[in-house]
Amino acid sequence: MSYKQVILVRMDLKMPKGKFAAQCAHASVEAVLGSSSDKLNAWKREGMKKVVLKVVDEEELRYYHKKAKSHKLKSALITDAGRTYFSKPTTTCCAIGPDEEGKIDVVTGELKMVS
Repeated sequence: MSYKQVILVRMDLKMPKGKFAAQCAHASVEAVLGSSSDKLNAWKREGMKKVVLKVVDEEELRYYHKKAKSHKLKSALITDAGRTYFSKPTTTCCAIGPDEEGKIDVVTGELKMVS
């Protein structure tokens, strides 16, 4: 059984690379902190695979967050405080997992990777 984590990022925000990376890190850490030790340990043993995927906008991001929760997957939705790049609080990304790849793929399998 393989484990992974996916991070969904809004493409409409056009964040600079540093902001993009920081928001992805926030999402990953938040999801990991809420994960079960069994899933976390299995994921760590396999190298902690992470995949960053594109979503169009906040509506699509929230759709996948809700879909992940309905499939009982750990999901962390991140809202930036709006103190640096953004002028107001802005929902930027969402991490799902770590969990079994097949379970996550049921939720996010049709999304494209950030390139």
